[in-house]
Amino acid sequence: MTKKSNKAIEVVDLTIGYDDTVILENVNFHVGRGEVFVILGGSGCGKTTLLKHLIGLSTPWEGDILINGRSIVTSKGARKREIMRGFGVLYQSGALFGSLSVRDNIALPLDEYTPLEPEMVEAVVDDKLTLVGLEGYGNYLPASLSGGMRKRAGLARAMALNPSILFFDEPSAGLDPVSAAQLDRLILNIRDELGTTMVIVTHELESIFAIADRVLMLDKNIRGVSAIGPLDELLKNSSDPWIHEFLTRSGMTRLNSGKVK
Repeated sequence: MTKKSNKAIEVVDLTIGYDDTVILENVNFHVGRGEVFVILGGSGCGKTTLLKHLIGLSTPWEGDILINGRSIVTSKGARKREIMRGFGVLYQSGALFGSLSVRDNIALPLDEYTPLEPEMVEAVVDDKLTLVGLEGYGNYLPASLSGGMRKRAGLARAMALNPSILFFDEPSAGLDPVSAAQLDRLILNIRDELGTTMVIVTHELESIFAIADRVLMLDKNIRGVSAIGPLDELLKNSSDPWIHEFLTRSGMTRLNSGKVK
């Protein structure tokens, strides 16, 4: 019997770009199962471009991306769609359909990708609403919700098919500090309760220090990875002044108080 790999995602010798511009070159890293893995770096370093490749929206120039052991780069058609069903994506805006209720937004992937009867779809939607703390809001239109609630509704839709991996694009963007902290706690609760792997692109240091198991730091000057690992280890062991400058704009007090795990 083949032992299941502990790597939910593996990136191998990846080179990506657009037009004639190389954004990232010969990048290698992996994301462990059940890990909260944060991708960060300065403006223009390739965070969002990398995310688009991880979720199969863009094709790399070179290299491979394995999702649960299967290549999303070389897979086509039904095989690629099957791989993509294994993960969910929460986009920065929430990407909810404004003309549909929250309930109908969450039901969309269930209606499209499963043979579930309507009553079962309703049950799954209710479960996801409860999971993200939106019980009683299923019949609301997205415009009637606060920014934080729309993010949670988007998360519920991303989880509709019970994915093993969730991708987040700037989940805290536009949120007030209280709503951002609530979303951080929800992310950790989902990871702890369901074992879901989380890959998060963000520049919000408060969130990074609150939730990250490991971080991947991208640097546009070297078109690649400047550091990877737990935050406390990077701050303790790295000799790169840019890494210290980036990570100590805030959060050092958390590190010193022992809150970074």
